[in-house]
Amino acid sequence: MTAPVPHFSILLVDDEPAWMRSVSLTLARAGINNIKTCSDSREVPDILAQGNVRLVLLDLTMPHLSGEALLSLIGERHPDILTIVVSGMNQLETAVRCMKLGAFDYFVKTVEEDRLVTGVLRAIRMLELEGENQAISDRFLSGQLRHPEAFVNIVTADRAMLGIFNYIEAVAKSRQPLLITGESGVGKELVARAVHTLSGNTGPLVAVNVAGLDDTVFADTLFGHIRGAYTGADQARRGMIEEATDGTLFLDEIGDLSIPSQVKLLRLLQEGEYFPLGSDRPKRLKARIIVATHRDLQGKEQAGLFRRDLYYRLRTHQIMLPALRERRGDIPLLIDYFLAEAAESLGKKKPTPPKELAQLLATYSFPGNVRELRSMVYDAVSVHRERILSLETFKKAIGPGVPREAAPAAPGRNVFAGLERLPTFGEAADLLVEEAMARAGHNQTIAARLLSISQPALSKRLKGK
Repeated sequence: MTAPVPHFSILLVDDEPAWMRSVSLTLARAGINNIKTCSDSREVPDILAQGNVRLVLLDLTMPHLSGEALLSLIGERHPDILTIVVSGMNQLETAVRCMKLGAFDYFVKTVEEDRLVTGVLRAIRMLELEGENQAISDRFLSGQLRHPEAFVNIVTADRAMLGIFNYIEAVAKSRQPLLITGESGVGKELVARAVHTLSGNTGPLVAVNVAGLDDTVFADTLFGHIRGAYTGADQARRGMIEEATDGTLFLDEIGDLSIPSQVKLLRLLQEGEYFPLGSDRPKRLKARIIVATHRDLQGKEQAGLFRRDLYYRLRTHQIMLPALRERRGDIPLLIDYFLAEAAESLGKKKPTPPKELAQLLATYSFPGNVRELRSMVYDAVSVHRERILSLETFKKAIGPGVPREAAPAAPGRNVFAGLERLPTFGEAADLLVEEAMARAGHNQTIAARLLSISQPALSKRLKGK
């Protein structure tokens, strides 16, 4: 069953049923199907009082209750409803008078259908954005998730991540594009799946990695083709957009698209329609678009490698996922989650992690983020034999390098500045060792990593004190 578009109703008011049928068909071809009609203007107040109508297309010349009277009534009683006047009168004074009474737009009935559809889509988008902004405000004020079950596969207790969950709940039902950014391995596809779950869309989530696709393959993958579209096209093939009908199309690695492919994607988002290769008959976009990238899109746009109009179209809603090194408090939770997952996958009993494991991994910068941690845990469980999980696999994986990215010091800042007496080299070294051991919970392996020296060197230093 196709979901109504938009989620609120559009009311057509005219004493000419033939005109309302024609406009209804025109809007339906544009994917707008949540339409009510009324040929008796006296019934309009009762219809609006029932709620759910947010947009009215209104004729001016009608018996009983005139269009201008209705326009004034709507402005007084329902200021949240937008009204588009569609009149047979092509008079500037009438149009100006209607705009002063609060009309959102004014069209003459003889105007081209495309212009009317564009005006309706503009009004719908404005109403949807207003609703989404209000929803975002409400979510952040309440601080409570309404559907925590949608995030069950994203393991976190981090405040920034929980704030992102609130934002996701607010924009999940939007039909506007969603841009997800973040380093590789932070869980962008998991977020896309959570958005799809919360969207209420009845269709599937279709994921496509567009990295490395040339212009022709990109178009064929998304739009499909008809039989005979090119040499070897013996059968028609549905594109991924059609496969995602009434669902979500997730385009990963969008930052790697070529400029010609960017143009095709921009047209899809602007027009809401596309042409299968070899076809001259357009098809409507009936899926929510979510895109993701680990690239700096703003930087690419400024360098001329990414179209500015597409960039701003995609970032109507945007989520930036933090790297794992920015949410180290989640490491113990993730270790436990992946241990259970790996044990079940490998048919083993869940091992007990050593108490030093979380401390050890907290010293590592995790360039591969959550995906890298998951791989580490799976590797450790695969060779596990004893009850307590060994640290050795993790030590080999993270290596001896500088573990953590140091916070940048303030310009000109020196920790010894202002001291009346400077410590000797030996005293300074002792203080560093003491602080490292405290931070590492007196674990020499972890303390050595914090100091970027070998464990034997640290041990020798401690024995010499």
